[in-house]
Amino acid sequence: WVSSLEVENILTQVEGVAEAAVIGLPDDKWGERPHALVVAKPDYADKLTVAGIKAFFEPMIQRGEISKWFVPDKIAFVAEIPKTSVGKIDKKRIREMQDVLANAASA
Repeated sequence: WVSSLEVENILTQVEGVAEAAVIGLPDDKWGERPHALVVAKPDYADKLTVAGIKAFFEPMIQRGEISKWFVPDKIAFVAEIPKTSVGKIDKKRIREMQDVLANAASA
């Protein structure tokens, strides 16, 4: 089991990441895998890469702090993350954006 909140917390520690949201999407092999939406800080929009973000997880995996399964399968860079009327991340609306995540980079 992978906690989306824990993965979101890790993603927001990446230099240049302003905000992140993680949802589980169906996976034929594993049942469900994490997929992430990431909002870059203004000066980092051209500097953040999927490979760089995934590499950020590696030291934590090596130290045994998290499992390798915490690394999102796909990461999509977006201008904003959908929110509810009270300002919380709207996971339902994000799940409806599966096409954005399906076409997101995985490497």
